[in-house]
Amino acid sequence: MQGGGTGQFAAVPLNLLGSPKEKAEYLVTGGWSKKASQEAKKFADVHVVYDGEKDGFTAVPPHLTYSPDAKYFYFCSNETIHGVEFNHLPVEVKDEDGPVLVADMSSNFLSRPVKVSDYGVIVAGAQKNAGIAGLVIAIVRKDLLKRAGPNVPAALSYASTDAGKSIVNTPPTFAIYVSGLVFKWLLSQGGLKGIEAANLEKSKLFYDYIDSTHGFYCNKVHPEYRSRMNIPLRIHSNGAPNAELEALFIKEAAKEGLTSLGGHQSVGGLRVSLYNATPLVNVIALIEFMKRFHQAHHTQ
Repeated sequence: MQGGGTGQFAAVPLNLLGSPKEKAEYLVTGGWSKKASQEAKKFADVHVVYDGEKDGFTAVPPHLTYSPDAKYFYFCSNETIHGVEFNHLPVEVKDEDGPVLVADMSSNFLSRPVKVSDYGVIVAGAQKNAGIAGLVIAIVRKDLLKRAGPNVPAALSYASTDAGKSIVNTPPTFAIYVSGLVFKWLLSQGGLKGIEAANLEKSKLFYDYIDSTHGFYCNKVHPEYRSRMNIPLRIHSNGAPNAELEALFIKEAAKEGLTSLGGHQSVGGLRVSLYNATPLVNVIALIEFMKRFHQAHHTQ
Protein backbone atom coordinates (compact mmCIF):
# COMPACT_ATOMS: atom_id res chain seq x y z
CA MET A 1 0.00 0.00 0.00
CA GLN A 2 0.94 3.68 -0.07
CA GLY A 3 0.63 6.43 2.53
CA GLY A 4 3.36 5.18 4.85
CA GLY A 5 2.93 4.40 8.52
CA THR A 6 1.00 7.63 9.05
CA GLY A 7 -1.64 6.52 6.55
CA GLN A 8 -2.01 3.32 8.55
CA PHE A 9 -2.81 5.33 11.70
CA ALA A 10 -6.17 6.00 10.01
CA ALA A 11 -6.40 2.75 8.03
CA VAL A 12 -6.33 0.54 11.12
CA PRO A 13 -9.44 1.96 12.86
CA LEU A 14 -11.27 2.47 9.57
CA ASN A 15 -10.77 -1.17 8.61
CA LEU A 16 -11.25 -2.82 11.99
CA LEU A 17 -14.22 -0.91 13.36
CA GLY A 18 -17.77 -0.87 12.13
CA SER A 19 -18.49 2.56 13.62
CA PRO A 20 -16.71 5.37 15.51
CA LYS A 21 -18.49 4.28 18.70
CA GLU A 22 -16.54 1.03 18.92
CA LYS A 23 -13.67 0.83 21.36
CA ALA A 24 -9.97 0.43 20.55
CA GLU A 25 -7.11 0.19 23.02
CA TYR A 26 -3.73 1.85 22.51
CA LEU A 27 -0.44 1.34 24.30
CA VAL A 28 1.54 4.60 24.10
CA THR A 29 5.27 4.03 24.52
CA GLY A 30 6.74 6.78 22.34
CA GLY A 31 6.09 9.45 19.77
CA TRP A 32 4.71 7.21 17.03
CA SER A 33 2.20 5.29 19.11
CA LYS A 34 1.09 8.63 20.56
CA LYS A 35 0.49 9.99 17.05
CA ALA A 36 -1.36 6.78 16.13
CA SER A 37 -3.68 7.09 19.12
CA GLN A 38 -4.41 10.74 18.35
CA GLU A 39 -5.27 9.97 14.72
CA ALA A 40 -7.45 7.02 15.73
CA LYS A 41 -9.58 9.28 17.93
CA LYS A 42 -11.10 10.66 14.72
CA PHE A 43 -12.54 7.23 13.95
CA ALA A 44 -12.79 5.31 17.24
CA ASP A 45 -13.50 5.41 20.94
CA VAL A 46 -9.81 5.28 21.91
CA HIS A 47 -8.72 4.12 25.35
CA VAL A 48 -5.03 4.60 26.16
CA VAL A 49 -4.23 1.68 28.46
CA TYR A 50 -0.84 3.09 29.42
CA ASP A 51 0.85 6.38 28.56
CA GLY A 52 4.60 6.15 28.96
CA GLU A 53 5.09 9.88 28.51
CA LYS A 54 4.67 10.36 32.25
CA ASP A 55 7.84 8.28 32.70
CA GLY A 56 9.70 9.99 29.87
CA PHE A 57 9.07 7.04 27.54
CA THR A 58 11.74 4.97 29.30
CA ALA A 59 9.73 1.88 30.29
CA VAL A 60 6.39 0.13 29.95
CA PRO A 61 4.28 -1.81 32.44
CA PRO A 62 5.12 -5.49 32.88
CA HIS A 63 1.65 -6.86 32.18
CA LEU A 64 -1.47 -5.67 30.38
CA THR A 65 -4.79 -7.33 29.64
CA TYR A 66 -7.40 -6.73 26.97
CA SER A 67 -10.74 -5.19 27.80
CA PRO A 68 -13.45 -7.58 26.62
CA ASP A 69 -15.27 -4.80 24.77
CA ALA A 70 -12.24 -3.57 22.79
CA LYS A 71 -12.14 -4.45 19.11
CA TYR A 72 -8.37 -4.28 18.84
CA PHE A 73 -5.22 -3.56 20.85
CA TYR A 74 -2.59 -1.39 19.14
CA PHE A 75 1.09 -0.96 19.92
CA CYS A 76 4.30 0.13 18.18
CA SER A 77 6.85 -2.65 18.37
CA ASN A 78 9.79 -0.23 18.06
CA GLU A 79 9.75 3.49 18.77
CA THR A 80 12.39 5.19 16.62
CA ILE A 81 12.42 8.47 18.57
CA HIS A 82 12.50 7.15 22.13
CA GLY A 83 14.22 3.79 21.56
CA VAL A 84 11.64 1.51 23.18
CA GLU A 85 11.27 -1.93 21.58
CA PHE A 86 9.19 -4.96 22.52
CA ASN A 87 10.99 -8.28 22.54
CA HIS A 88 7.77 -10.01 23.64
CA LEU A 89 4.05 -9.44 23.19
CA PRO A 90 2.75 -6.67 25.48
CA VAL A 91 -0.52 -8.52 26.09
CA GLU A 92 -1.69 -12.11 26.15
CA VAL A 93 -2.78 -13.29 22.70
CA LYS A 94 -6.50 -14.02 22.52
CA ASP A 95 -8.47 -16.27 20.22
CA GLU A 96 -10.11 -14.94 17.07
CA ASP A 97 -13.28 -13.99 18.91
CA GLY A 98 -11.41 -11.57 21.18
CA PRO A 99 -9.76 -8.23 20.49
CA VAL A 100 -7.24 -8.18 17.67
CA LEU A 101 -3.55 -7.46 18.25
CA VAL A 102 -2.27 -4.75 15.88
CA ALA A 103 1.41 -3.85 15.61
CA ASP A 104 3.20 -1.03 13.83
CA MET A 105 6.51 -2.70 12.96
CA SER A 106 7.77 0.01 10.62
CA SER A 107 11.21 0.35 12.20
CA ASN A 108 12.00 -3.26 13.17
CA PHE A 109 10.20 -5.13 10.39
CA LEU A 110 12.44 -7.89 8.96
CA SER A 111 15.05 -7.35 11.71
CA ARG A 112 14.18 -10.66 13.40
CA PRO A 113 11.71 -13.57 13.11
CA VAL A 114 8.12 -12.82 14.11
CA LYS A 115 5.28 -15.24 14.81
CA VAL A 116 2.84 -13.61 12.42
CA SER A 117 -0.11 -15.74 13.56
CA ASP A 118 -0.08 -13.89 16.92
CA TYR A 119 -1.31 -10.76 15.17
CA GLY A 120 -4.46 -9.64 13.43
CA VAL A 121 -2.68 -6.84 11.59
CA ILE A 122 0.98 -5.93 11.08
CA VAL A 123 1.83 -2.70 9.27
CA ALA A 124 5.30 -1.56 8.28
CA GLY A 125 6.67 1.33 6.30
CA ALA A 126 9.40 -0.04 4.05
CA GLN A 127 11.96 2.73 4.49
CA LYS A 128 13.84 1.35 7.51
CA ASN A 129 14.69 -2.28 6.74
CA ALA A 130 12.60 -3.26 3.72
CA GLY A 131 13.41 -0.71 1.04
CA ILE A 132 12.76 2.98 0.37
CA ALA A 133 10.05 5.46 1.24
CA GLY A 134 6.78 5.29 -0.68
CA LEU A 135 5.69 1.78 0.23
CA VAL A 136 3.96 0.32 3.28
CA ILE A 137 3.38 -3.39 3.83
CA ALA A 138 0.22 -4.58 5.57
CA ILE A 139 -0.24 -8.17 6.73
CA VAL A 140 -3.91 -8.71 7.54
CA ARG A 141 -5.66 -11.82 8.82
CA LYS A 142 -8.19 -12.79 6.16
CA ASP A 143 -11.26 -12.84 8.41
CA LEU A 144 -10.61 -9.18 9.28
CA LEU A 145 -11.09 -8.07 5.68
CA LYS A 146 -14.86 -8.19 6.30
CA ARG A 147 -14.87 -5.98 9.40
CA ALA A 148 -14.80 -2.54 7.83
CA GLY A 149 -17.80 -0.29 7.55
CA PRO A 150 -19.03 0.91 4.14
CA ASN A 151 -17.24 4.27 4.09
CA VAL A 152 -13.55 3.32 4.09
CA PRO A 153 -11.66 5.22 1.35
CA ALA A 154 -10.48 2.77 -1.31
CA ALA A 155 -6.85 3.86 -0.95
CA LEU A 156 -6.92 2.85 2.74
CA SER A 157 -9.12 -0.22 2.42
CA TYR A 158 -7.56 -3.59 3.20
CA ALA A 159 -10.41 -5.37 1.44
CA SER A 160 -10.08 -3.24 -1.71
CA THR A 161 -6.31 -3.64 -1.71
CA ASP A 162 -6.64 -7.40 -1.35
CA ALA A 163 -9.29 -7.64 -4.07
CA GLY A 164 -7.22 -5.47 -6.40
CA LYS A 165 -4.00 -7.42 -5.75
CA SER A 166 -2.37 -4.26 -4.34
CA ILE A 167 -3.24 -2.24 -7.46
CA VAL A 168 -6.06 0.00 -6.25
CA ASN A 169 -4.20 2.76 -8.08
CA THR A 170 -0.82 2.96 -9.83
CA PRO A 171 1.55 1.25 -7.38
CA PRO A 172 5.00 2.64 -6.43
CA THR A 173 6.72 0.21 -8.77
CA PHE A 174 10.29 1.36 -8.15
CA ALA A 175 9.85 1.08 -4.37
CA ILE A 176 8.43 -2.43 -4.82
CA TYR A 177 11.36 -3.36 -7.07
CA VAL A 178 13.88 -2.11 -4.49
CA SER A 179 12.15 -4.09 -1.74
CA GLY A 180 12.48 -7.20 -3.91
CA LEU A 181 16.23 -6.62 -4.05
CA VAL A 182 16.33 -6.14 -0.28
CA PHE A 183 14.49 -9.43 0.27
CA LYS A 184 17.06 -11.26 -1.86
CA TRP A 185 19.86 -9.63 0.14
CA LEU A 186 18.21 -10.68 3.40
CA LEU A 187 18.07 -14.29 2.21
CA SER A 188 21.78 -14.09 1.38
CA GLN A 189 22.43 -13.00 4.98
CA GLY A 190 20.80 -16.14 6.37
CA GLY A 191 17.23 -14.86 6.39
CA LEU A 192 15.60 -13.41 9.48
CA LYS A 193 17.53 -15.63 11.88
CA GLY A 194 20.80 -14.55 10.32
CA ILE A 195 19.97 -10.85 10.38
CA GLU A 196 18.71 -11.11 13.97
CA ALA A 197 22.05 -12.54 15.07
CA ALA A 198 23.85 -9.67 13.36
CA ASN A 199 21.54 -7.10 14.96
CA LEU A 200 22.01 -8.62 18.41
CA GLU A 201 25.78 -8.49 18.02
CA LYS A 202 25.76 -4.84 16.96
CA SER A 203 23.36 -3.62 19.62
CA LYS A 204 25.01 -5.58 22.46
CA LEU A 205 28.42 -4.21 21.53
CA PHE A 206 27.06 -0.66 21.52
CA TYR A 207 25.06 -0.89 24.74
CA ASP A 208 27.94 -2.60 26.55
CA TYR A 209 30.20 0.28 25.57
CA ILE A 210 27.89 3.14 26.58
CA ASP A 211 27.12 1.43 29.89
CA SER A 212 30.87 1.20 30.56
CA THR A 213 31.12 5.02 30.49
CA HIS A 214 29.11 5.23 33.75
CA GLY A 215 26.65 7.84 32.54
CA PHE A 216 28.77 9.98 30.22
CA TYR A 217 26.80 8.45 27.36
CA CYS A 218 23.35 7.95 28.85
CA ASN A 219 20.43 5.86 27.58
CA LYS A 220 17.57 5.84 30.10
CA VAL A 221 15.34 3.17 28.54
CA HIS A 222 14.73 0.19 30.83
CA PRO A 223 17.16 -2.56 29.75
CA GLU A 224 14.29 -4.98 29.02
CA TYR A 225 12.91 -2.57 26.41
CA ARG A 226 16.07 -1.20 24.84
CA SER A 227 15.78 -1.02 21.06
CA ARG A 228 18.12 -2.95 18.81
CA MET A 229 17.36 -0.51 16.02
CA ASN A 230 17.39 3.00 17.54
CA ILE A 231 19.45 4.14 20.51
CA PRO A 232 18.75 7.66 21.84
CA LEU A 233 21.60 9.11 23.90
CA ARG A 234 22.48 12.13 25.96
CA ILE A 235 26.01 13.18 26.84
CA HIS A 236 26.20 14.06 30.50
CA SER A 237 28.49 16.51 32.22
CA ASN A 238 28.30 16.90 35.99
CA GLY A 239 25.27 14.62 36.02
CA ALA A 240 23.15 16.57 33.51
CA PRO A 241 22.74 16.58 29.71
CA ASN A 242 25.20 18.91 28.02
CA ALA A 243 23.85 20.27 24.73
CA GLU A 244 27.15 21.99 23.88
CA LEU A 245 29.07 18.72 24.15
CA GLU A 246 26.43 16.99 22.03
CA ALA A 247 26.75 19.63 19.31
CA LEU A 248 30.53 19.24 19.40
CA PHE A 249 30.15 15.44 19.22
CA ILE A 250 28.04 15.71 16.06
CA LYS A 251 30.49 18.16 14.48
CA GLU A 252 33.59 16.10 15.29
CA ALA A 253 31.96 12.82 14.26
CA ALA A 254 31.03 14.27 10.85
CA LYS A 255 34.72 14.99 10.20
CA GLU A 256 35.29 11.24 10.42
CA GLY A 257 32.40 10.36 8.13
CA LEU A 258 30.05 9.49 11.00
CA THR A 259 26.83 11.35 10.21
CA SER A 260 23.10 11.50 11.03
CA LEU A 261 23.80 11.20 14.75
CA GLY A 262 21.54 14.02 15.95
CA GLY A 263 18.49 13.07 18.02
CA HIS A 264 14.99 13.59 16.71
CA GLN A 265 14.02 17.25 16.68
CA SER A 266 11.31 16.61 19.29
CA VAL A 267 13.76 15.32 21.92
CA GLY A 268 17.23 16.54 20.96
CA GLY A 269 20.39 14.82 22.11
CA LEU A 270 21.89 12.05 19.98
CA ARG A 271 20.52 8.96 18.26
CA VAL A 272 22.31 5.98 16.77
CA SER A 273 20.34 3.80 14.34
CA LEU A 274 21.53 0.24 13.74
CA TYR A 275 19.21 -0.89 10.96
CA ASN A 276 19.85 -4.11 9.04
CA ALA A 277 22.01 -2.39 6.43
CA THR A 278 24.44 -1.01 9.04
CA PRO A 279 27.51 -3.27 9.04
CA LEU A 280 29.36 -4.21 12.22
CA VAL A 281 32.49 -2.42 11.06
CA ASN A 282 30.61 0.90 11.09
CA VAL A 283 29.46 0.30 14.66
CA ILE A 284 33.03 -0.44 15.72
CA ALA A 285 34.25 2.75 14.02
CA LEU A 286 31.62 4.79 15.87
CA ILE A 287 32.53 3.24 19.21
CA GLU A 288 36.23 3.98 18.63
CA PHE A 289 35.35 7.63 17.97
CA MET A 290 33.14 7.72 21.05
CA LYS A 291 36.00 6.36 23.17
CA ARG A 292 38.29 9.17 22.00
CA PHE A 293 35.60 11.79 22.59
CA HIS A 294 34.90 10.40 26.05
CA GLN A 295 38.59 10.46 26.95
CA ALA A 296 38.90 14.07 25.81
CA HIS A 297 35.78 15.49 27.41
CA HIS A 298 34.66 13.51 30.45
CA THR A 299 35.09 15.00 33.90
CA GLN A 300 35.70 13.06 37.08
